[in-house]
Amino acid sequence: MQFANIKYEFPPFIRQALLAEAYTHGVSLPEPVHSTIKGDPGALLVAAQDCNGSFENIPVKRKKGPAPRLTEPELCRVCGDRASGYHYNVLSCEGCKGFFRRSITKNAVYKCKYGGKCEMDMYMRRKCQECRLRKCREVGMLEECLLSEDQIKAKRLRRQSTDPASPAAAATPTLPAKMSPEQTEIVEQLLKAQREVLHPSKEDVEKVTPWPNDSDQSKEAAEARFSHFTDLTILGVQAIVEFSKRIPGFLRLTREDQIVLLKSSAIEILVLDVARRYDEKMDMLYFWNGLPYSRHNFKHAGLTELVNPMYDFSKRIRNVHIDDTAYAILASIIVLSPDRADVSDHHTVEKMQEVFLETLQAYIKTTMPSDRLLLPRILMKLTDLRAINNTHCEQLLALKVENHKIPPLLSEIWDVPQ
Repeated sequence: MQFANIKYEFPPFIRQALLAEAYTHGVSLPEPVHSTIKGDPGALLVAAQDCNGSFENIPVKRKKGPAPRLTEPELCRVCGDRASGYHYNVLSCEGCKGFFRRSITKNAVYKCKYGGKCEMDMYMRRKCQECRLRKCREVGMLEECLLSEDQIKAKRLRRQSTDPASPAAAATPTLPAKMSPEQTEIVEQLLKAQREVLHPSKEDVEKVTPWPNDSDQSKEAAEARFSHFTDLTILGVQAIVEFSKRIPGFLRLTREDQIVLLKSSAIEILVLDVARRYDEKMDMLYFWNGLPYSRHNFKHAGLTELVNPMYDFSKRIRNVHIDDTAYAILASIIVLSPDRADVSDHHTVEKMQEVFLETLQAYIKTTMPSDRLLLPRILMKLTDLRAINNTHCEQLLALKVENHKIPPLLSEIWDVPQ
């Protein structure tokens, strides 16, 4: 049984979305997040969220004009010149900032004349471009922090619209971005799969072990409650497997990678699905059988470890608008996580995930353009789900110690020794 990695390191495209979306709209993420995002952006951004899991109540700093003068002289980590602020994730000077931007946008290829081992300083930065670019990367400058042309235009329009003297201030707002034909086709395929296979059929639900009377506190009743939840879980896992097979490109992966991705993502999609049907007033979760379940019901079935994390996550996700389309795309992103343990073709899975991330970004900009930080808020839920995945592993160990009989299908998919 493998424990999930709580410190979820986002793939480059997600880091780009979190940084560039906030930067484009004039929102400055807390500096610890910005300066160390390469290491563990997920955990840091979670710390930056307010208690409701939202960025909305965080005091934000508007970026206007040049970077503020630092209180004490700070040096560029690339060449040692006076730094002007954090640029592309690193404390650097204006010269190295511009050099890095030009080198990346032009796909420049440099050649060192001195053997590729130049010590970079204010003198050598003009003499050897290859070593200067290498030093930029070594100290942590990130290519994904560069804005695309579309993002630069959006940022420029935003600045103009806030300037009363600018003619653009009175102009008609720009129309939301449109999804490409390929992205529209992906969404249609996912929604079709969602309708047909993602939720168990009525006939299957009727076969679930009946829930005993709440007043019955016998050992047999406790076992029946446990079987009730495991039966529902099996139906959910089977539906997720069928849905995953219909994710465009999934079946082109090796069988080994398909199995790894399904095993590691199943619990996260189950929790996300159930959390969308949370009743805040009653503090109850609705499963696909249409019945509500309280924290008390879970505890009496022996599922004590998962109760609070699941309900807390469900409360937080109420602040994030995830409709059926966004949910289907997000479920695909969760399945296609390239950082899962034992994934062999990491590069292919990462490229596939980027397609769905771009589709989610385009869908949100098309349907909800006014909510500027919706995409980062949705993506941050991936970190919460990883933490629940880890808690789920602890729950499985506890059930094994207590001699609960875990059904073979669940034992196999979650590597629980019989």
